[in-house]
Amino acid sequence: MNTNSLPSPDILIVGAGIIGLSLALELHFRGAQVTVLERSTALQHASTAAAGMLAVDDPHNPPALLPLSQLSRSLYPAFLQRVESLSGLAVPFQTDTTIQYLPDGSTQRLVEHSLDPRQLAPALLAAVRATSIDLREHTELLSLTETPQSLLRVDTSNGELSPAKLIRTQGAWARLQVRPVKGQMLRVQLPATLPLREVHRTEHVYIVPRTQGPQAGTALIGATVEDAGFDTALHPESLDHLRSLAAELLPSLANEAAAPQVEAWAGLRPATTDSLPILDAHTPSQFLAIGHFRNGILLAPATAAVMADLIEGKSPATDLAPFAASRFTNR
Repeated sequence: MNTNSLPSPDILIVGAGIIGLSLALELHFRGAQVTVLERSTALQHASTAAAGMLAVDDPHNPPALLPLSQLSRSLYPAFLQRVESLSGLAVPFQTDTTIQYLPDGSTQRLVEHSLDPRQLAPALLAAVRATSIDLREHTELLSLTETPQSLLRVDTSNGELSPAKLIRTQGAWARLQVRPVKGQMLRVQLPATLPLREVHRTEHVYIVPRTQGPQAGTALIGATVEDAGFDTALHPESLDHLRSLAAELLPSLANEAAAPQVEAWAGLRPATTDSLPILDAHTPSQFLAIGHFRNGILLAPATAAVMADLIEGKSPATDLAPFAASRFTNR
């Protein structure tokens, strides 16, 4: 396989969601020449369908996720500052606390931020475009060949590449031990009698207010958890059920005249069977950063840092053993 005449970036990232673009920025700032492929449009799937909770202490997260989540929380201020310095677009925290409802009927107040992914997405995209990162939208990975010497040849719908290393960050489309989990959700106008400024969350529903920006005065109610393949159709009965669950927490949301629906949508979360991401080397030249399920927004800065360390042969700041791909093949 002769790759000498092909474009040869240091790193090729396949997938331009929140994980892929955050990793691209991190690698760029470490001095790598980075190309990113996206089969459709950057940041148009789960990255902007999410509610934006940085749910570090959600009791329903797998316990093994906590160290990575805590690392990501510590990295978030610098991550947002980097994005703003490149893009000129600030991404404010929308809330700073969460009321977590526990199964025994009690509640606890968590110090936990949320942000609006629809503010983060354009800022992150503008930040990437302000650098030398080569973002190729509407470019699909067609085939991949690796020699015993770890030389890569990548065929895409817009030409061939020979990167030194490749990272898959394709979300629900990665296929490798990852399946799409559909989530329907809606956004409602908040009644004047409910100036909500903190998240309310149970195991089955969350209410996330928007306090700043173009969506201020509204709240997101979500989300269903459905094994429905790649279907993103909306079902009124599912949205009505979400509203009824939300109204059990905040009764004024039951009144559709006072809290009218503004919009509704469905996204596809990339999930593994144990709800933990895969952050690992697939071969010496190929790496995986997939399967972030409900926590892609939260885990983006930490995933970027630990994967960049892994690619550079450094010891990551947190143990990646729980996220090894071999946990599925060694069972």
